[in-house]
Amino acid sequence: MTDILDPTDCMTMAQVRAGVDDTDRRLIALLTRRFGYMDAAARIKPERHQVRDEARKAQVIANARAAAEAAGIPGAAIADLWDSLVEASIAYEYEAFDVR
Repeated sequence: MTDILDPTDCMTMAQVRAGVDDTDRRLIALLTRRFGYMDAAARIKPERHQVRDEARKAQVIANARAAAEAAGIPGAAIADLWDSLVEASIAYEYEAFDVR
């Protein structure tokens, strides 16, 4: 297995691709954890209408945008990604709630 390099140390596209693939695997693991929290929320919330919380959605997206900008990556693009992530999380939570 190839050692995963820091992006600043990559000298070949193979190294870049290995780093991207490793990062994607790590992101999936983190998303699995995030969706686990959606399972917990579906278990804890007593009413189905509580699944969608627009104020919380806006807060989560604003937090992601601010963190992205602080890290020097495009805040608007990250906000768009987080909007999709939160919507997918809400849909998942509805499904988990309905199974319950």
